[in-house]
Amino acid sequence: MMAGEHGLLRGRVALITGASSGIGAASARVFAREGATVVLAARREDRLRELVEELRATGAEAAYVVTDVSRREDTRRAVDFVLERYGRLDSAFNNAGWGAGRTPLHLMDDATYDSIMDVNARGVWNCLRDEITAMLASGGGTIVNNSSVGGLLATPVAAPYVAAKHAVIGLTKAAAAEYAAQGIRVNAVAPGTTRSEVVADWFAQNPGIEAALHAATPQPRTAEPEEIAEAAAWLLSDRASFVTGATVPVDGGFTMV
Repeated sequence: MMAGEHGLLRGRVALITGASSGIGAASARVFAREGATVVLAARREDRLRELVEELRATGAEAAYVVTDVSRREDTRRAVDFVLERYGRLDSAFNNAGWGAGRTPLHLMDDATYDSIMDVNARGVWNCLRDEITAMLASGGGTIVNNSSVGGLLATPVAAPYVAAKHAVIGLTKAAAAEYAAQGIRVNAVAPGTTRSEVVADWFAQNPGIEAALHAATPQPRTAEPEEIAEAAAWLLSDRASFVTGATVPVDGGFTMV
């Protein structure tokens, strides 16, 4: 992979949260290939450092900032880092998120609910406020939030995750409506089952679950993280210049009606 001189994101400065693994790490590679300068934000510094070194070896411009998106001071510091280093923020992929083990709603404890909402919903809320502030100062920008098929429908024994991912779509629509006239586009992707490290472990611990999911998906397979990253790159690019407030399922038809 070489950094693209003629890519979708050529010349853009892009911030990616949750960038240390899975969809976030794949997005760093795809965005860099498409010509973006990428700033990677996540909690695991060792992973971030390794990925930045990998990207720089391809000729890409890349940096990282250790960030916990559930903490407003961290998201503010991440955006400030981008502005101090590169002078502007053009695009952001608010990808950080996680889900706990599958537990019936009436047995879910408060701490699990709070932690899921803090990362998946409050994390996007924190990022949006700081990213939009920076983009307003420079005349506009593009943002993609990572929701889930769980933000479009309900999946069993995952109530806090479903609630948080629905909230991400609500925040996406609200921000898109509020800032469209000021040159900021805000969209979301809703991935189906994607082969991240967490999902791979889940499959290993639950034999048969992957086959069951494939049976419920018109394209009967698990997505690769790069496929989600490609959709996010398009939404962030000028190729999607008249798209805002949309949630794009990247799910092999799982949510098709």
